[in-house]
Amino acid sequence: MNNNPVAALMLALGIILFAARIAGEIARKFDQPRVLGELLIGVVLGPTLLNMLHSSVLGLADSHIDTTIIELAELGVMLLMFKVGIEVNVDELKKVGGVAGIAGMAGAIVPVLLVMPVVMLFGYTWQPALFAGVTLAATSVSISAQVLLELGLLQTKEGNALLATALIDDVIAILLVSLTIALTSTSGTVDASELIQIVLRMSGYLVIAFLLAWYGIPVLMRWLNQWFDLSKAFGNAAVGLVLAFVFGWAAQLFGGVAAITGSFIAGMGLSRTQQHVKHQIEESVDAIAYSFLVPIFFVSVGLQTDLSHFPLTALPLAVVLLLLAVVSKLVGCGFGARLAGFSSQEAMRLGVCMISRGEVGLIIAALGISSGVLKLDDPLFTCLFLVILLTTVITPLLVRHIFQRSQPEAANGT
Repeated sequence: MNNNPVAALMLALGIILFAARIAGEIARKFDQPRVLGELLIGVVLGPTLLNMLHSSVLGLADSHIDTTIIELAELGVMLLMFKVGIEVNVDELKKVGGVAGIAGMAGAIVPVLLVMPVVMLFGYTWQPALFAGVTLAATSVSISAQVLLELGLLQTKEGNALLATALIDDVIAILLVSLTIALTSTSGTVDASELIQIVLRMSGYLVIAFLLAWYGIPVLMRWLNQWFDLSKAFGNAAVGLVLAFVFGWAAQLFGGVAAITGSFIAGMGLSRTQQHVKHQIEESVDAIAYSFLVPIFFVSVGLQTDLSHFPLTALPLAVVLLLLAVVSKLVGCGFGARLAGFSSQEAMRLGVCMISRGEVGLIIAALGISSGVLKLDDPLFTCLFLVILLTTVITPLLVRHIFQRSQPEAANGT
């Protein structure tokens, strides 16, 4: 009975979920996102301090539950991106489409262009250097959006642009990470014919999957609800989860892209279903994701990260990456918004709001580990982890500062 691995898993999950909830609440007390608390408690529970998963006192030393927790975390990532897809609002995107399109594309591409050559100067090959750039191409819109909501500024011009720009930025980042994993999974160098084959395979999947999701999923859900009463016993949610997992499976098998790409596309298809169906799916997925699987994902990142052996020689790389993480969004998103017609002040505000990498950066970094491009014991991953944490912490402070500083000027002008 004492050797039952399920018993050890129950204890580990109980500790993880309890610690994540407490840490998230503490983070909110300090006006920080819950994800920050969950990340930090993961570091505390991980090999950096307590090394919980290998504790002989708790009877977890020989339980080998690391793999199970990582698998549950990957399901959490899929549901997280599935939820992002469901929340896509095409009508809102159209209102600020010009700014969002240019700023979102520039905000995703400029970090890659800046980070990749710098990481290679520190002695890394092009594969991890490219993945580092893609990791810092992402943006966590939830953190800046929460600050603007508290300031009563989320429905402003910049607030709407932030939501749309971050969506386009993250879509491009997801596509970039899918292409990067496909490229780096090949052995050694990639010749032109192999690159063309990879791009065609990925493009073919994306086109077919998007068409099936955009046009097929609404029809499927309407038909199923006509023939069956899916409003009871969580029927709509069950079908939604099936679609998320099947699209994710197909993404890896047929497209050679990350499973989160498929679940995101499935979510986008479900965003076009009837409002009550969409609401039922969102409510049920939220309950499963945010009470169970998503906290496991964020804590698991810390559980896998050992900061206790972070070499001081890697500190310059961490500092440079942090500077590039900030500058690349200010330049990419800010300059892109300026080109699209925003004033200098509006463009700067949008750039500052896009600095946080948060959960999306973590998702991509975790994919780098699972695909073998990044190594847990490599200083590059630790540097990326620190940069994601620090951008998550400083963004709320910067957003408050730049918006509150300009409010008196706006008031004087009215």
